[in-house]
Amino acid sequence: MIRSYFASILLIFNWTYGQPILEQFYFGGIDREYYLYVPDSISVESPLVFVFHGYTGSAEGIMEYSGINEIADLNGFVACYPQGTTDDFGNSFFNVGYSFHWNETVDDMGFVLSLAEYLQSEYSLSQVNIFSTGMSNGGDFSYLLACEASTYFRAIAPVAGIMMQWIFDACNPTIPLPVLEIHGTNDNISWWNGDSENVDGWGAYVGVDTTIGLWSEINNCASVALDTLQDINQIDGSHVVTELYQDGINGNEVWLYKIINGGHDWPGAWGNMDINASNLVWEFFDQFSLNYMIGDVDYSGAIEINDIFMILDEINNDSDYNFLSDYNYDDSVDMNDIFAVVALLLGF
Repeated sequence: MIRSYFASILLIFNWTYGQPILEQFYFGGIDREYYLYVPDSISVESPLVFVFHGYTGSAEGIMEYSGINEIADLNGFVACYPQGTTDDFGNSFFNVGYSFHWNETVDDMGFVLSLAEYLQSEYSLSQVNIFSTGMSNGGDFSYLLACEASTYFRAIAPVAGIMMQWIFDACNPTIPLPVLEIHGTNDNISWWNGDSENVDGWGAYVGVDTTIGLWSEINNCASVALDTLQDINQIDGSHVVTELYQDGINGNEVWLYKIINGGHDWPGAWGNMDINASNLVWEFFDQFSLNYMIGDVDYSGAIEINDIFMILDEINNDSDYNFLSDYNYDDSVDMNDIFAVVALLLGF
């Protein structure tokens, strides 16, 4: 409550807002760094967008080439750019289990979830509209978050991202998430068809079509719309074909922007110039942002019997605190919340 009040005061005076700031956050025995951009246009319950750099990249680098801060200014969301740790080869990374990272134990997911909770409290940000995007390794990491932390994130949008085989095999999100993938068919690092035999040394990973098929199935999408976008820039050697899997659970969709002859690129910054990946990512996140209510645990737009079962599962599994399940607002999720939701449904 104190933090929320203080954040509201900051919103009034716009202190330190409108410029990226390099911050530190202590987690897992490490002082982790991240750039935070809080635009002047922020308000209470604004969305939070995480942007993860690629292998060997940096938080500052992706912040500069993506131009997402400018999009945050126009749309009133907070952008956070975490910095990966350094591996034995001197390269920055987020831990998704690459084969040459067999000895790495850094808990990037724990770091990001803790940081998200801190930022939500410090700036009175939305508890639901939290999103993840990233380039290459950062996109791979976004898939890991979607599979294992779906109650924290509303949607993900990897760019040139892939799903490691182990992540694909174990992926069973508690809540289905909308997914956008932007990927070049000639990507020479994150291969379109995957690398099931680990020929390239990253570890086994599945192809883009297989990944999109998984998320379409997870979201139970009932229809698909195909389109070929106008080849606006004919000197970039590529054009864009879209596959939009629609009519999914709770209105979720899975979008694939297939860059024909595209490489390992962030479209709009380099490579394909027919689309701007950063604008598209925010368009996707904005479309699937939620207005939420306490008790609607599955984001269906109503409090129903399925929410009771999900709350019961959280209690039985001793899951992390989920504010949507805390129907009686006592800072804990227990049988009292079940009784309160049942009473609501029965009209008591």
